[in-house]
Amino acid sequence: MTEQLSEHYKAILESLGEDIHRDGLRDTPKRAAKAMQFLTRGYEQSLEDIVNNAVFESDISEMVVIKDIELYSMCEHHMLPFIGKCHIGYIPDGKVLGLSKFARIVDMFARRLQIQENMTKQIADAIVEATGAKGVGVVIEAQHMCMMMRGVQKQNSSMTSSVMLGLMRENQPTREEFLQFIRHR
Repeated sequence: MTEQLSEHYKAILESLGEDIHRDGLRDTPKRAAKAMQFLTRGYEQSLEDIVNNAVFESDISEMVVIKDIELYSMCEHHMLPFIGKCHIGYIPDGKVLGLSKFARIVDMFARRLQIQENMTKQIADAIVEATGAKGVGVVIEAQHMCMMMRGVQKQNSSMTSSVMLGLMRENQPTREEFLQFIRHR
């Protein structure tokens, strides 16, 4: 796959009028192909592989919040990066998930071409699937290079998306508790 992607990058560079034989670009098609494979490795991952049996019995029934999980993704419209943070809250129902698995779930969905709104829902659904949680809240705040580097070129813009499931959606005080936890100092 690397070789095929490399040939496509070579064609793109040549279409732009670049000399792919000059020093700075000689290995660029191969490097770009490897980078793209890394940036989209989420397609090769599954929730089952990510969770890897790291779901543990627990009698905790209070909210658990994980804040500021860094994410790097690429929009499906322009294939330009968006960069931000994901905040997750969930109310366990007899099971908790290993802490590092939340970051791995975020990365799995972030490492696919897509839009922030869909990624937010995918992360929330995956946490419910993995844990059977009574409620899940996911909020993502990100800056999109497609808006900053091209088009309207607004450097200070950011986007916030949220998905609330179960008790986080149905119970206003529970939702407010989660949102209070993730408010920045």
